[in-house]
Amino acid sequence: MPPIAIFGIENDTLSLVIGLLLLFLVALWLALAYYTYMDARRRIADPMLVGTATVAALIFPFIGTIVYMIVRPPEYLEDAHERELEIQAAEARLAQLQGEVCPYCDFHVETNFLRCPSCLRRLREPCRSCGKPLDPRWKICPFCEADVTSGAQGRSRGRPSRRTGARARSQAPSRATAGGATAAEGGAPAGGAVGPPAG
Repeated sequence: MPPIAIFGIENDTLSLVIGLLLLFLVALWLALAYYTYMDARRRIADPMLVGTATVAALIFPFIGTIVYMIVRPPEYLEDAHERELEIQAAEARLAQLQGEVCPYCDFHVETNFLRCPSCLRRLREPCRSCGKPLDPRWKICPFCEADVTSGAQGRSRGRPSRRTGARARSQAPSRATAGGATAAEGGAPAGGAVGPPAG
């Protein structure tokens, strides 16, 4: 049986070499298409672009993969995500070192400020035991272990409100005036009554 001639070559050895070379090229073509698909999945978030790159590698052998390697993103999605996390962590550390801003006027304040120097709003309450600034979310003082909740309640009970103080101050003069008038009315008969002169 005569051998199958490839490209008009009837030599058995040469035909075998050419057949193996073609098989190698087909395997390389499929391997490059698979590599394009796997690499595109790790670098591109859009599934449509991943499919486009894979189809281009299949339709245009070798050329499609080369074009993809030229225009592909320079980093993997995992690396980009890690870089974003590192940037966010660095920004958070920088914000902690530089302090924070006032929630009322966005003025730059330090973490140990009790009042904002710009709008004079109270930012934190001082600890009754050590005087250190306390965070509103804390239940105990981390510096002296004093109970923050009971201290805040004690301050609220012991400190009179502004309305109560104003009402007491407004009522004090009226009480003094009423007391003076009563004393004057009661003392007039006693002081004005003059007994008969003794012989």
